Amino acid sequence: MPEGDTVWLTAHRLDQALRGRPLTTFDLRVPSMALADRRGDTITEVLSRGKHLLARLDSGLTLHSHLKMDGSWRITRSAAGPRGRPPFQIRALLGNAEWLAAGYRVHELRLVHTVDEHLLVGHLGPDLLGSDWNPEKARERLLREPERPIGEALLDQRNLAGIGNMYKAEILFVERVNPWAPTGAVADLSTMTTTAYRLLRANRDHPEQSTTGLTGRGQEHWVYGRGGQPCRRCGSPIRSAEQGTPPQQRITYWCPTCQPTAEAPTPGGLS
Repeated sequence: MPEGDTVWLTAHRLDQALRGRPLTTFDLRVPSMALADRRGDTITEVLSRGKHLLARLDSGLTLHSHLKMDGSWRITRSAAGPRGRPPFQIRALLGNAEWLAAGYRVHELRLVHTVDEHLLVGHLGPDLLGSDWNPEKARERLLREPERPIGEALLDQRNLAGIGNMYKAEILFVERVNPWAPTGAVADLSTMTTTAYRLLRANRDHPEQSTTGLTGRGQEHWVYGRGGQPCRRCGSPIRSAEQGTPPQQRITYWCPTCQPTAEAPTPGGLS
C-alpha cells in the first residue's frame, strides 16, 4: 500500500503538471460520475492529506481520490496519451494542453465542494507531511486508547496520518519498541512521532524508500520484509506475525532481542 511519502510525491507531481492550466480533459470512468465534466476549470492546487489526494478547482470543487493498495497516477505528455498500463484500468483522466494525468485503479473518486472536504478527510489525525503536523496532538490521539497495541495505533489514520505498514515496522524498530506493547506503556511517544516525521520526510522527494540510509537492493530496511533474516543490530532472526483484527490485520516485523516485551503476539502467522 502506498504510504504517506508516496502519496505526497504523487500530489506534488500532479500539482506541477496540472496547476494553473485550464482542463481540456476531464473524464471520470465510474458510473456515478460518468457525466461530470469540468473542462474549462483550472486546477488551483493538488495536495495530499495523509493517504488521500485532493485536486482543487477554481470553480470551488475538489476531486478526491485514494490509492488504496493498487492505485497510481501516471503523467504523460498530452499528445502521447496515457501509457504504461492497460487502458481498462483507467478510472480518471485529467489533462491540459501540455500534460495528461491518468489515474489507474484509483479509489473513492468523489467530486465535492471544496468547503466540504472535511467530510472526506476531517477524521484524520495530524498529517506527518502536512502543514498541520503537530507531534503533541498526535501523541494525545495515540493515548486515547492506552491499552491498544502500538503497532495497531500507529496504523490508525485517525491518530496521525501517513504511516503505513512498512513505516510502522521501521519506526518501532528504530525506537526499540515491540509492536504489541500497549500504547500507554511506550516511554516516549513524542520521540516516536518525531522519528516517524524524520523517516517520511527523508523519503518524501523521491520514489525510493530507505529507512537505513542505504539504497542498495535488500539494504533499505531494518526489519520490514526481512522475516527470518538476521537483525542488522544484533544478528537475531527477525520475526513476523499478523497483527490487528480482520480485515485490518497486517504482517508486522520485529527483532525479539532489540524489541523485547512480555506481551505475546496474536496467534497465527508467526515465524
